[in-house]
Amino acid sequence: MKNLVTILLLFFASNGVNAQLVYSVDYESQADVKVFVVQYESQADLKVYKVKYSSQVGENDGKWFFTDYQSQAKKTVYFVQYESQADLKIFFVEYESQAGWKNNSKKPLMY
Repeated sequence: MKNLVTILLLFFASNGVNAQLVYSVDYESQADVKVFVVQYESQADLKVYKVKYSSQVGENDGKWFFTDYQSQAKKTVYFVQYESQADLKIFFVEYESQAGWKNNSKKPLMY
């Protein structure tokens, strides 16, 4: 019974951790999500804070870690040139406490 609980805890913990491991691809066709970086916080669907270590990522809460390899990422993103091309509009924030969703209807994009 203990082993089953441990396995389940590890499974759910790892799923949450992976949710915000992202990799920036070179081609739009490789991406899970097309992203546009807006100039003002008020224009964003998601406020993103780039964490320094993969262990700091959140559970779809805007704390992103950019991986070195595509195979390490849960989601691949492509940064588009125009807002109209984007699935998700983000704004990079300076402090971790500022990260989070402004448009909850877009949350499924990063699961």
